[in-house]
Amino acid sequence: MELQAQEGRLIAAAGLGRVLVATAVSVERDAVAAGLGMPSLGPYDAVLGAAGRAHPSRPSGTTAHGGDGRSLDVIAVGVGPALAAASTASALTAAALQGTPYDLVVSAGIGGGFQPEAPVGSLVVADAIVAADLGAETEDGFLPVTELGFGTVRHEPPADLVRRVAGSAGARSGAVLTVSTVTGTAVRAAALRERHPTALAEAMEGFGVAEAAAAQGVPVLEIRAISNPVGPRDRAAWRIGDALAALTEGFGKLAPVLESWNRHDS
Repeated sequence: MELQAQEGRLIAAAGLGRVLVATAVSVERDAVAAGLGMPSLGPYDAVLGAAGRAHPSRPSGTTAHGGDGRSLDVIAVGVGPALAAASTASALTAAALQGTPYDLVVSAGIGGGFQPEAPVGSLVVADAIVAADLGAETEDGFLPVTELGFGTVRHEPPADLVRRVAGSAGARSGAVLTVSTVTGTAVRAAALRERHPTALAEAMEGFGVAEAAAAQGVPVLEIRAISNPVGPRDRAAWRIGDALAALTEGFGKLAPVLESWNRHDS
């Protein structure tokens, strides 16, 4: 344990931030890992770099891998905001208790894109992570939970980091919506765009990951590769393979940006 804490301090001394990348499922995790030059693993494994070996997220008691000197760790945290929040919080807490806390959390994966701004196969980086269906339906329309006097529905990643990531990966920046029920009709897509005019994408985990990060004072980022248009559910229009390839390509360009970013300089 002492050696692992020393590894964490050496990484910090070298100016490299510790980054946790949280995907929903293993195919997304493997796409990110491929971009970062990490090995392909089994469906429940985590990809962990230096100082990460002592605190893997281990769904179903599975094994963690790593030890190649990296300060980027990649885990699959599960589908939906609740499980994503719980799993991310566990990983962050374990790292902090080992003396090797994370400096940045990235929610990453595929998602739906609002057309035509976020075409299939493109990358989106969130300048706002928004809980789009957390609230109440009323006769006058939807009310976010904040208008009911509770909580928050929005987290904003560091603006300078968003710009650097978007520039390096060729990504568009805009709001990414977190939903517990994926949009499947044109009516709902239009309603979401009316409420969130800067939205480029929707997915199911970003806000949960952001809540866990915010609870521990860790900055958060969200990156989505677009696999399908937001709107009527048409499986024939899905391009999951293309989106995963875009995710791999994007993270292949982002490792230096993520590892070198210093929250205290922003």
